[in-house]
Amino acid sequence: MKSIPHYFLLLWMLATSCNSGYTIKQQGYYKINFPSREYQVFDKPGYPYTFEYPVYGMVVQDTSFFEDRPENPYWINIEFPQFNGKIYLSYKEVDRNDLNKLINDAFNLTYKHSTKATEIQDSLMQTPKGVAGVFFKVGGNAATANQFFVTDSVNHFLRGALYFDATPNEDSLEIVNDFLQIDMKHLINTLQWKNASGEK
Repeated sequence: MKSIPHYFLLLWMLATSCNSGYTIKQQGYYKINFPSREYQVFDKPGYPYTFEYPVYGMVVQDTSFFEDRPENPYWINIEFPQFNGKIYLSYKEVDRNDLNKLINDAFNLTYKHSTKATEIQDSLMQTPKGVAGVFFKVGGNAATANQFFVTDSVNHFLRGALYFDATPNEDSLEIVNDFLQIDMKHLINTLQWKNASGEK
């Protein structure tokens, strides 16, 4: 009896192994259905600012800051449960703080992400309501891709940063970052400061 050549045996094994039901799983990301863009007004008595924010967001008072209480009661978060993200808003009074230090701290907090960032773009902003500041767009796998600070340079200073409760991944988060960046800019454009008596 003749023996079967090894290459015939190898071909037979390859041919029969291709009949299995295994298929390679394609890598990809979940499809995201974005909500309709609508806004509501945040104008809580006693707060030194008012603005519009998305109806798919929830304003929650920030109750923790490095395991301690926030500096003042005007620190809030806008939470987006469907995106697992939130905009942290921290407010400071300029007349109790040095404006130059507040601005430098905002830049330093942004550029702390430079080790993970591929680029950081900053753009000046000025709204008709007397709000001025800088918007930061951070590229790469930084913890936060969108940040800003705004001030009237006399009384009010507000800093905002968008974070997600997920491992930073520019590819998977970019579409959500872009969507919420529009909402952040809408917040800035509708922001108005209030005086001690609550008037705008």
